[in-house]
Amino acid sequence: MEYINRELSWIRFNERVLEEAEDESNPLLERLKFLAIFSNNLDEFFMVRVAGLRTQVNAGIGEVSMDGMTPRMQIAAIHSALLPLLDRQADALHLKILPALAAHGVRLCGYSDLNASERAEADAFFIERVFPILTPLAVDPAHPVPQLRGLNLNLLVELRKDGAFRRAVVPIPPPIPRFFSPKSDKHVFVAVETIVEKHIEKLFPGMEPVQMAEFRLTRNADLDIAEAEAEDLLTLIESELKKRRLGAVIRLEYHERMDVEHFRFLIDEFDLEAEDVYPVGGYLGLEALFGLPEKIDLPALKDPPFMPAPNEHIVAAPDIFSAVRERDLILHHPYDSFAHVTQLLTSAASDPNVLAIKQTLYRTGGRSPIVNALKTAAENGKQVTALIEIKARFDEQTNIYWARELEQAGVIVVYGIMGLKTHCKMTLILRNEQGAIRPYLHLGTGNYNEKTALLYTDISLLTCDPALGADVAELFNVLTGYSEQKNWRKIFVAPANIRENFVELIQKCIEFHTPEHPSKIELVMNSLVDPEMIQWLYNAAAAGVNVDLTVRGICCLVPIYDNLKVRSIVGRFLEHCRIYSFKFGDEHRIYAGSADWMRRNLNRRIEVVYPVDGQETKARVYNILKIMQQDTAKARILHPDGIYRRNPHPDFSAQSFFLNEARKRTETHTL
Repeated sequence: MEYINRELSWIRFNERVLEEAEDESNPLLERLKFLAIFSNNLDEFFMVRVAGLRTQVNAGIGEVSMDGMTPRMQIAAIHSALLPLLDRQADALHLKILPALAAHGVRLCGYSDLNASERAEADAFFIERVFPILTPLAVDPAHPVPQLRGLNLNLLVELRKDGAFRRAVVPIPPPIPRFFSPKSDKHVFVAVETIVEKHIEKLFPGMEPVQMAEFRLTRNADLDIAEAEAEDLLTLIESELKKRRLGAVIRLEYHERMDVEHFRFLIDEFDLEAEDVYPVGGYLGLEALFGLPEKIDLPALKDPPFMPAPNEHIVAAPDIFSAVRERDLILHHPYDSFAHVTQLLTSAASDPNVLAIKQTLYRTGGRSPIVNALKTAAENGKQVTALIEIKARFDEQTNIYWARELEQAGVIVVYGIMGLKTHCKMTLILRNEQGAIRPYLHLGTGNYNEKTALLYTDISLLTCDPALGADVAELFNVLTGYSEQKNWRKIFVAPANIRENFVELIQKCIEFHTPEHPSKIELVMNSLVDPEMIQWLYNAAAAGVNVDLTVRGICCLVPIYDNLKVRSIVGRFLEHCRIYSFKFGDEHRIYAGSADWMRRNLNRRIEVVYPVDGQETKARVYNILKIMQQDTAKARILHPDGIYRRNPHPDFSAQSFFLNEARKRTETHTL
């Protein structure tokens, strides 16, 4: 059976991000953001995925991927696929976006492009803010290339004195802002490396700078965590985080103007191969573009602002507990306000009838009001348990900080089950009502992070269903104690039973399918990689079942049947929902949850998939799924040749539709 390589499928997803930067129908500053996202995505891809492949190559591991490629073949294929995309990225910025921004008075430029007064400000900035921080580093037999930080911008400088040539490296560390903006014009942004290059002689008095060029290293950032040997997991992870900064170099980016002799010198110094090296035309490290749009007060060049809509039932109810008792509620973020999720926690923290709160935290962000609510609840004498996943990649340090903060406030903090990441999103609130304990639940597809809740699309279920409450309570016992429970009333749990339950649903669709009563499988997820689940979808399609997939990112399945469709939606918001719909016979079952169909989600993580049972909530979630299927503006369709293609008539955007509906609700109801 056919499969698309996982790494190449991810690159195709990131190409779709790049397409949004190239798309002239998007506002200019949003296109700048997409360039930053493209670069940031690549950084993480190399630090984890390519680093893993390179580790396998160095260890002599030749295990092939499910599409038949060895690690070395995959690294070569990644290199070939990325080179033209990097050229497109540079062209999009320098030939399209920057000239268009200049027409609106916004300039991203180098030192040489400044006028006399702007240069004077840049000179003062260098002397006062940059020069004291820079540390020029000689490179010679007595001074080997130092341990430069990953993702840091560096200058390789060639110097001459008395006919002799020498090399030096000048790191430009993060305390120095990447772009300088003169006071005389806040819409002018000067790349700091060009200011440093102009003043390079001040760093090497008595030497003549001959040439210089920027380069940037990416290091292996995958933590080596042997939990079974760890007496203190917190201390172990903190130790590994320090190593991350200086992991093995797995990518060299360099400005294409760099002399070939210096380029070869860097390759030798860092023991790199040809496939580890990437020339860049223009600025390096474009993730730094993230911060620029916020500094530019030109609303016409940005997406129109929007206010997430309040839920009419919560607004009309005396309190949020009353609203949830009356009916199950579905919130579709960011269109529906995430403030209701925060409201549930803050209300519980101060409610004298609330006895206990239990919550999982995967990625929370800084200054989290939800974490503050848990601290307040503990200080108010409630039994509060927080399961914090301190192995959440690139959020380890933040989660360690919150773990210690919560412990100091009296919260019981646990770290889950050894060897498994806890990725599920769930909150259980136990409230005393007339002598009985009622469970209030939040089950979601996204993280408890109010900032990303404005950028990611996710689904929240608020309910006090007693069976779901019992399931979640027992799952918390698994996570905090020694319970080995494997069966639940309503929820699916990875790794215990989630795979077998999904397989059973697919089998039912196959079993009940007839031309008169066709079955249908409709899924929305971030990634589809697991070979067993892909095979079952192939089986269903071969049996005549219509299979309709909306997969934002990686998709290793090939649509080899006419009744097997795959789309990817990339737009203003990051599509993060997971919806699973199965129609067979007279039944229509809908689920939502935290799990993509990847081996790691189904086998190596604690994930929760929950049923959407109520008529009203089921209709709401299914409507979200169907609206996404109608997208022709931001959706790309995957074809049997492995290429994603856009609709020639882009007349409907699902995200725009949801935004317009949210605006209508906001006009009617206020928080």
